[in-house]
Amino acid sequence: MTSSPVGSTAFFVLALLVICLLVLLLLRYYLPLRLTPAYVLVPVFLAIALPASIVLLVPIDLASSAGTDTDGNRGIWLSDRVVYKSWRVAYWLTFVLSWIILPYLGEYCDSGYREPKARLLYSIRSNAQYQLIMLGSAILGAVYILFQNGFKLDSFQSLAMALAYAWGLILAIYLMGHGLVAFPRTLYRNASVSGRLKRLQGKVPKVNDKLTEALDKLDQYEYQVVQLKQRKNGTARDFQEWIDELDELNSLSENRAGTVARTTTTTVPPVITDRYLADLTRKLKRARHAKMRFSDEWEHLIRNAVQTQAILDSKASQRLEFNNLPFATPRKGFMSKLTLLTPYTRYHVHAYIIPGLYYIASLVTALASISIVWSECINPLAPKLSLIGVTVVHGQFSSGRGQVGFGGQVLAAMWLCYMCLCAFFSLTEVKVWGNRALVRRGTYQESATWYALQASKLTVPLAYNFVTFTPKMIYQDTSFHKFLGRLIKLTDLGDYFSDYFPMFILVPVLASMFGLYGKAKKLCGFADLLEDDEEDEGSAYGTGSWREGRALIDREVQGARDNTLGLSQRSGLISPPSERYRDEQPVPIARTGGPSAGRERQARPERPRPPVDEEISGNFFTDFADRVKNTFETSDFTFTRPKWMGGDDESSSSRGNASEEERPWTRIFGGGNEGRVRL
Repeated sequence: MTSSPVGSTAFFVLALLVICLLVLLLLRYYLPLRLTPAYVLVPVFLAIALPASIVLLVPIDLASSAGTDTDGNRGIWLSDRVVYKSWRVAYWLTFVLSWIILPYLGEYCDSGYREPKARLLYSIRSNAQYQLIMLGSAILGAVYILFQNGFKLDSFQSLAMALAYAWGLILAIYLMGHGLVAFPRTLYRNASVSGRLKRLQGKVPKVNDKLTEALDKLDQYEYQVVQLKQRKNGTARDFQEWIDELDELNSLSENRAGTVARTTTTTVPPVITDRYLADLTRKLKRARHAKMRFSDEWEHLIRNAVQTQAILDSKASQRLEFNNLPFATPRKGFMSKLTLLTPYTRYHVHAYIIPGLYYIASLVTALASISIVWSECINPLAPKLSLIGVTVVHGQFSSGRGQVGFGGQVLAAMWLCYMCLCAFFSLTEVKVWGNRALVRRGTYQESATWYALQASKLTVPLAYNFVTFTPKMIYQDTSFHKFLGRLIKLTDLGDYFSDYFPMFILVPVLASMFGLYGKAKKLCGFADLLEDDEEDEGSAYGTGSWREGRALIDREVQGARDNTLGLSQRSGLISPPSERYRDEQPVPIARTGGPSAGRERQARPERPRPPVDEEISGNFFTDFADRVKNTFETSDFTFTRPKWMGGDDESSSSRGNASEEERPWTRIFGGGNEGRVRL
């Protein structure tokens, strides 16, 4: 190459700065930067920025090793020495963060101890089982590699890289396979406004139950803090300060504490230890995070449902306004004065343009998913038929080697970003991660470290798997293969695993495409493993039905409208009603955040029920019972004794009344005056 890589170097440095800025904005969206300690922010920042730089480094590596001869089409390239050292820095930093720093840091943040030494010891104990599993796998792998290649320095380095790559590739293939189907399907379903509203309504009861449960757990843990506050004088001085710190964040009022005391069975142990206080502190932090998580999810669902309903309601008038809706986010500053869309154009944008974009995006992503699945399956058998390799490398049929230009670099970056997007999208759909979730401005520190760990763990295997889609003579000359691929394929087992294991992507693809998760959940009892939207749409009654969600949304919206006069200020937490949806006319209820009778309630006026379809308002048995009841209530069954049975009408009537009063057993059958029987 005769040209100088000065322009490419400037572009690479500028791109890295842009990536760092975007990562900072992402962290600011999910974490309060001022309240988050530096020992959490720095590793999380590096764990996200380094994988993003790897997505940028792969196309540059391809163009640097297989660039074109024309300077205008060469693209962004760097010298082999710069690319190789960049791979070494990015990989080993990602490796250390993924397998050493972030696992211990997550348990360190989740620990309830006050002293750093005690928190560090808790983190080591919590990761002991994880480290033993890694040690056992390393021993088995070392025996195999030493038996194949002998005692060499590259053997131990290859062992560490191969094990990390194998575990990361297994997880990445499963998550990406599920996301390749779930992501286009989600875009396609969101194109229908009515279908989107029904899915939002179907999610509301589940979030309602989870929020109610989270609030109840928080009340129980905070009541233990109240009990500790009453007994703190009999404990050590360090424990007294610890209890005071817990009590400062306690939001349980006296009324609720009295009611929780009557309903809960948890008590403080006779002897208070640091282990008990640490366990209570850890449970309190998790409970507060769960409360913030589900309250934010509840508010988000209600707001989206209200806006989606407004789009449907505006079909007749073709005028759409969001500012006057309940739970609408007010615009502040300069944005409040800026008007880009009129109500008429806003209606057409949300009713036609955005659904059309959803359909186009779902079609494009579906074609991209098919291309990736085809390339994964056909690449070990016929590499020249790989669709990704054909789009990235041009000239491989006319010339023997093929080249990667600027257009190929752009397509390579887009392919790799979509693969990572599908894998990360599955992290939000697969419900096996416990209490971990990303919450706007309130993400738990342990959750932030865990998601950053997954981002750094999955990117390197996906990046190398993408590089293998190109022809063999091209990716073998890249610095990525010289640094990582050469050690992965040091043995026959690693070579076969890297080539043929990606074909198992068909398993999660078929499972997600044909709904095998729902069938497995029914057969094996895997409750709440994956969200099954089709099952929620088909159910009309019961827990999680969209009709129940519609009633809860209407009740919450009515409560927001009743508070518009300023008589009671709504807090940031929107607590859903705990009463279940019923087909009968609702009675006046109190707005509550949980099923326990001891929760503080704000009086909410009764609202009219939403209209119910005629075909589901009743059935044959209820109609027949109502008719029989009306017949007996409106008919007169007065019995008058004839004269030959003794007495006249007045005397017999008086004797009948007297005898009924003297015989209270007749009241069992609802007996009253005039001898009526109540059914």
